[in-house]
Amino acid sequence: MDINLIVESISVLAHGVFLTLALTLLSLVISFILSVPLSLLRASPNRALSGSVLAYTYVFRGTPLMVQLFLVYYGLSQLAVVRQSILWPLLREPFWCALAAFSLNSTAYTTEVFRAGILAVPRGIVEAAQALGLSRLMQIRLIIFPLAFRTVLPSYANEVIGLVKASSLASTVTLLEITGLARRMVSETFAPYEVFLAAGLLYLLLNFIVSAFFRMLEMHLARSPTSNSRNIIAGPMASRLLRLRKAMSRRAHTKHGNQPSTNSP
Repeated sequence: MDINLIVESISVLAHGVFLTLALTLLSLVISFILSVPLSLLRASPNRALSGSVLAYTYVFRGTPLMVQLFLVYYGLSQLAVVRQSILWPLLREPFWCALAAFSLNSTAYTTEVFRAGILAVPRGIVEAAQALGLSRLMQIRLIIFPLAFRTVLPSYANEVIGLVKASSLASTVTLLEITGLARRMVSETFAPYEVFLAAGLLYLLLNFIVSAFFRMLEMHLARSPTSNSRNIIAGPMASRLLRLRKAMSRRAHTKHGNQPSTNSP
């Protein structure tokens, strides 16, 4: 093993880190924006809405990401309607095709992750929000989604880490991110072991940073004054809702206890 070649490879492959991060971060932003409404539809009691989102997530989670990438990059160019559309200047470029495939795939996984969090929100908190007269939109924005996100934060962190690693597939459509540069360097040096070891170290470093970020975020949320071992509270609003619900419950219990018995003489 040539240590000097590994060090040299790291310096060369580092030029692909920006493209790797660009693909990953843009895909995460797009998938986050799309998965929030889709997860609400997926958790909806309306079977038509929930079923349509389920079909989407089933297809994209049930097929390999590489196949999806090839279908976008090679397949869409075969359709005349795509070549004649205003999207063609973007879809003929490998970067935008990779971004589209990664975003759609990540959206499917993130939708199911957020759905699980939404279903885990205690029903009592939602009922308390309704008792306060909050609109459905305010319930989602202030109560439901903050609670759901905190609940599924570890699962979402795994999705982010997986997307960082999946970005290596962009090299199959000629993009020179970390893996793309590694493949080109191997063809020049004929030293696949050292070069791909260097690439692996770079991915390991990126995911170490991602893991550290989410670990600090979890610690920050755990230190929140509204969190405890039994309830996950979304913030001051949710804390007030819990107190209101308890007060209403005590009031109803007291009122019921003070009512005279109809069986007394």
